[in-house]
Amino acid sequence: MTTNPAAPRRVQSDSSWEETIGFARAVAAGDRVLVAGTTPVVRGVLQGEGDPYEQTKAAFGNALDALKRFGLGPEAVVRTRMYITHARDVDAVGRAHKELFDAVRPVATLVVVSGFADSRWLVEVEVEAFRGESA
Repeated sequence: MTTNPAAPRRVQSDSSWEETIGFARAVAAGDRVLVAGTTPVVRGVLQGEGDPYEQTKAAFGNALDALKRFGLGPEAVVRTRMYITHARDVDAVGRAHKELFDAVRPVATLVVVSGFADSRWLVEVEVEAFRGESA
């Protein structure tokens, strides 16, 4: 049996949600790498409880770790999505995003949602990256 080199490639992380719900942390398909909704939990421990800035850094850190598995860094990011539970956290979340992506300038979406699976989470992020040749 041969494998299709063009088939999507998936990677997992240590998140228990991936097994429970049945999803991959990231999927590479063609020139795109998509990273699933990612929380500020590192090795089972919530980072920055009560601090939206620290939670954003931790969540994007987890997402960027998934990109590393495909040999990519922040410079490959073309889209970010940030979901927050309080409009008051826009500035803190935006500051963390700018620190990570100011030189890259991906398109970005920030949405206020009613809540997450864990009420201590203040932010969840998604990342999309491009791994093809420059246009």
